[in-house]
Amino acid sequence: MYFRRTFVFSYLVVALLVPISAGAAEVKRFVRIQAGAVTAYGQLDGNTVTRLTAAPYLGGRPSGPTHDLDAVTLLAPAEPGKVIAVALNFRSHAGNAGAAKPELFAKLPSSVIGPGADIVVPREATSLHYEGELVVVIGRTARNVPEAEAKGYVFGVTAGNDVSERGWQSADIQWLRAKASDGFGPVGPMIVTGLNYGDLMIETRLNGRVEQRESSKFLIHGVDRIVAYISRYITLHPGDLIFTGTPGRTRPMQPGDTVEVTIEGIGTLRNQVVAAD
Repeated sequence: MYFRRTFVFSYLVVALLVPISAGAAEVKRFVRIQAGAVTAYGQLDGNTVTRLTAAPYLGGRPSGPTHDLDAVTLLAPAEPGKVIAVALNFRSHAGNAGAAKPELFAKLPSSVIGPGADIVVPREATSLHYEGELVVVIGRTARNVPEAEAKGYVFGVTAGNDVSERGWQSADIQWLRAKASDGFGPVGPMIVTGLNYGDLMIETRLNGRVEQRESSKFLIHGVDRIVAYISRYITLHPGDLIFTGTPGRTRPMQPGDTVEVTIEGIGTLRNQVVAAD
């Protein structure tokens, strides 16, 4: 109940204080919920969730039953077949290491957790960091998409935390363990369509202290270029997620910490950090 109430507060703050650019497409908000024994996708209007017939990125339509947001548990808002991420995509994080092309790595669908879910610190982990990021949700099958047309393949955007174990990142040849362990991909609280994803403020807080704050307009490789580049090599399908990169510096999280990623127009993704059993 704490999460549901604090989410509603954060959602209202963002909705009331963050302006939406004039002339932008209609803004719609979609969630995935647990309501008793029912798991469903829904469209969010104010404090009311209207169930959809399927995932919104699969063409789901309103089906009638409604729920108060306060009465449901929010889950990860997408069920991706694949999760791709871009490394070193802000100068404030990469310095001079930012590459001429998007540097890709994979996270696993099993790493994805939702808002309010616990980030469990693996027993062998020694330096677990947050990375607040804008996350793209694909809406159409994309293969060899020109950059100028990439926008038409983006369903919407959400907030994400590319949880990273820095010791493993340095020690392992591949980043799979460091980036794709269970629970290392929190996303949510909702998917939002109609936003100008080329200029959204991303803010990460650890225990209430602002640790990262920068606009997506400073991405080295913007969303459209990322989608086009990935689609040259990997076919993207509706519901797939792309983590676009983190700004600034990061530091370790400890059990008992709360990490929050707030993105303009989307809301706040909040997770607790806990020790493994």
